[in-house]
Amino acid sequence: MAKNKGTRIVITLECPCRNNINTKRKKGLFRYTTCKNKRNNPARLELKKFCPYCNKHTLFKEIK
Repeated sequence: MAKNKGTRIVITLECPCRNNINTKRKKGLFRYTTCKNKRNNPARLELKKFCPYCNKHTLFKEIK
């Protein structure tokens, strides 16, 4: 039997540090990919993850 693929979707999380000028390391864009259940979490996801460009844990936000 085949599974229904409609509820879980792959999302991209992006660090907002790319707009910050005062970064310790080089400027860049860092993204994580993960999946979420859009039926249980219809709002945009925000997770605290490590950003190698900021060299600290920051709040990554879901992008479209």
